[in-house]
Amino acid sequence: MDGADLTRGHLLNGRIDYAQPREGYRTGIEPIFLAAAVAARPGERVLEAGTGAGAGLLCLTARVAGVSGLGIEIEPRMAAIAARNFLANGRTDLGVVTADIRALGADPADGGGTFDHAMANPPWHAASGTRSAVVLRARAKVAETGMIAAWTRALGRTLRHRGSLTLILPARALPEALAALPEAGCGSPRLFPLWPRAGMPARILILQAIRGGRADFRVAPGLVLHEGAAYTPAAEAVLRDGAGLPV
Repeated sequence: MDGADLTRGHLLNGRIDYAQPREGYRTGIEPIFLAAAVAARPGERVLEAGTGAGAGLLCLTARVAGVSGLGIEIEPRMAAIAARNFLANGRTDLGVVTADIRALGADPADGGGTFDHAMANPPWHAASGTRSAVVLRARAKVAETGMIAAWTRALGRTLRHRGSLTLILPARALPEALAALPEAGCGSPRLFPLWPRAGMPARILILQAIRGGRADFRVAPGLVLHEGAAYTPAAEAVLRDGAGLPV
């Protein structure tokens, strides 16, 4: 993709230089909150499915020094932009491969389930809806039947024992993801709602599970995104300062 087809901006209040397609899928708040939910530690490895232009991995490694990551992206043009963003931010510890996460074995890098964490902001929109005429946008947003479950199973297989799987999802996709956790080898599910405003139903949820986990299902208090026309201080801490979330 030519540089003229990209827009350039920043994430985390200017800490991350970020280019993305002028037309097509535009990064929202979801990958930033997804990255904030992953409790990675220095020296650990993180896999992201559907990495897009790399926002999730960039935000995670900006918060936790010493973490390495690999992005899986099915669209070659987006994978190239992610690689460009990693290089622009000096992240030699991040890489990207062009592949379909559903077609991969345990670990796309070395053949064994050795990632400490796996995360994804999968496509959300029902295939029966109206598709965007822009290919990049349609591919990033439309979830074919069974896609959420397939991504959940594939990501679970990449994890080492006690590794974490983190997904950010619309509320309607939660039952499909939960049902796929046993086949993913993951348990101890935890739900972290993102409330649009106090007293309103949560439309976006963070689901986290543990490879080999056996604890009961748990729902965290979550986080309220907006107060009036502005983000709440807690949301601003994630979006601007790169704070983590207590999932």
